[in-house]
Amino acid sequence: MSVSEKNVFTDNQEYLKEKELALEETESSSAGSSQSSLESGDENVGRGNWSGRLDFLLSCVGFAVGLGNIWRFPYLCYQSGGGAFLIPYVIFLFLCGVPLFFLEISYGQFASLSPITVWKISPLFKGVGYGMIIISGIVCVYYNIIITWTIYFLYHSFKAVLPWSTCGNSWNTEKCYIRGEINLTQADNATANGTIGYNVNTTSLLNLSDVTVAFVGGASNTSKSDLVNLTNKVTASEEFWQNEVLQITDGIEDLGTIRWELLICLAIAWIVVFLCLCKGIKSSGRVVYVTATFPYLVLTILLIRGVTLPGAGAGIYFYLVPEWEKLLTFKVWGDAAVQIFYSVGMAWGGLITMASYNKFNNNCYRDAMIVPLINCGTSVFAGLVIFSVLGFMSHETGIDIKNVVTQGPGLTFVAYPEAVARLPISPLWAVLFFLMLFTIGLDSQFGMFETMTSAFVDEFPHLLKNRKVLFTAFFCFIEFLLGIPCIMEGGIYVLQIMDWYCATFSLMLLSLTECVVIAWIYGADRFYKDIELMIGYQPGVWWKICWKYITPATITFVWLFSVTQLSPVTYGDYEYPDGAIVFGWMLGLASIVPVPVCAIIAILGEKGSFVQRIKKLVHHTDDWGPAVEKHRIRYLQSLQNSQESLDSVVCTPLVDVKNMSASQQL
Repeated sequence: MSVSEKNVFTDNQEYLKEKELALEETESSSAGSSQSSLESGDENVGRGNWSGRLDFLLSCVGFAVGLGNIWRFPYLCYQSGGGAFLIPYVIFLFLCGVPLFFLEISYGQFASLSPITVWKISPLFKGVGYGMIIISGIVCVYYNIIITWTIYFLYHSFKAVLPWSTCGNSWNTEKCYIRGEINLTQADNATANGTIGYNVNTTSLLNLSDVTVAFVGGASNTSKSDLVNLTNKVTASEEFWQNEVLQITDGIEDLGTIRWELLICLAIAWIVVFLCLCKGIKSSGRVVYVTATFPYLVLTILLIRGVTLPGAGAGIYFYLVPEWEKLLTFKVWGDAAVQIFYSVGMAWGGLITMASYNKFNNNCYRDAMIVPLINCGTSVFAGLVIFSVLGFMSHETGIDIKNVVTQGPGLTFVAYPEAVARLPISPLWAVLFFLMLFTIGLDSQFGMFETMTSAFVDEFPHLLKNRKVLFTAFFCFIEFLLGIPCIMEGGIYVLQIMDWYCATFSLMLLSLTECVVIAWIYGADRFYKDIELMIGYQPGVWWKICWKYITPATITFVWLFSVTQLSPVTYGDYEYPDGAIVFGWMLGLASIVPVPVCAIIAILGEKGSFVQRIKKLVHHTDDWGPAVEKHRIRYLQSLQNSQESLDSVVCTPLVDVKNMSASQQL
């Protein structure tokens, strides 16, 4: 160390000691004048913090546990080897899911910044933050459409006779039938007075129809020719979904008119989101105590009811019985990796945003272990609930359970409601089920929407900081307008495009970039020291190895698998026109384009040679670090005590801290 460097090092130490003394005097003298902030427990007075540790934990659980845990994982598990599927699922959880979850909440908490401004860590890649915001914005639009459908079903669940359980409604056609009751005559509109016995060959019947024919007790010598009229029959629950809820058209070329009932439900959904988020985390942090815990109460009630039903054991066995040979197939491992990637919530920006409201010394390592495991357990638990009831439905109708199991909206809005309709006091179970879906959807919506509002407030504080309520209302209204095409008669086709393209390959590329930048450019060793500054110790070396090698390799594998599996969007048997497919690709690329665009803009805005500009932009800015001054002082001290960081300390932090305004320090 040169004489000048020693002098600067000494000056730095003296400066930091002076700042510590001044900070202590300021804190003691302002103890009585900061009553509101002390009562709230906020250490980051300018931005705010969660009122309690459980606020953050429950918000993360609510954000990570989404509709995919209910309508995708159970189907994927049974299809991919039952209990054997849990092996690749858990492996990828610890190779990719937990490391990325830990990474995002750690640097979000460290800097107390949302997804755009947090890229002070490496300004060249600020476009990654904008990409996260775009993904969250698009998904927010169609996620609230699913909540809209849930509200519509919830309303109809309060009726004494569930409307999807009968065929005598205005939306039903002559093709309508109820599983367990079929037409015995050639006339489509005839009503059967009897039922078909089990002595009929079920295999032959299935070959006669595009739907599964139900069988209940009784006896008959019905011949194959008697059942020809069952071709293209549609269940009552399917007709309620297609003809009443959606009033679906023939394709995206014909969007039809607005479904006014759904428009009202959509407005209600956005009003609820606004009321829960109008005060940011201070309001949502209270709501999650209900919305994040209520689904578990309902799932438990439904499971207790489900396992007491006849046929439940067969359904659960079908769900969990291991098929070890399927572990030898590439697709099972790929599906497990993709499911982990989507279910934990990486690269959406929500984890960074929620962690940014943590107090600096919150144990983010502990939280990073708890939330993904809860998410994983919830998926398995939900599968038990779903398959116990589907097993009962199979038992009641005589249909092989393989023919009633489905995924996506078909499970939550057709198959499961149909099964619930067969239970005693069916409206009660329907109300509980759709209330559960409503709260699950809201929790995920909270995280995505708060990501957008916080990102813009942090990026433009002088314009939006004191207008966050108004800005939240404005954003809700814009998202409401963008959702209107999805509640038109052909809206399901629009929603399918958004779901198919916007959060697939782009999400993985953003995650890969994020992981590489922090582990290799910022440095995994330095990041470990930042974590130590927050929680008091360094985690095991495993996470460092994951961030540098294993997780990027895993993301690359998942991305390649997804690209090879990606096919043009379809909805059932409907094939989209070329223009719609191009629109889908534009949505998918919308979150990737900001990465190179923002990088080019940043390079053009710097001075010096091209290499000098790149070197400056890949490294963190001078004001990178903890937001609260007392933690920032500790951060600068830790840098000065680190020999390998001395050069950067003497060059930038001292000058920066001395010249920073009070608002920048906070």
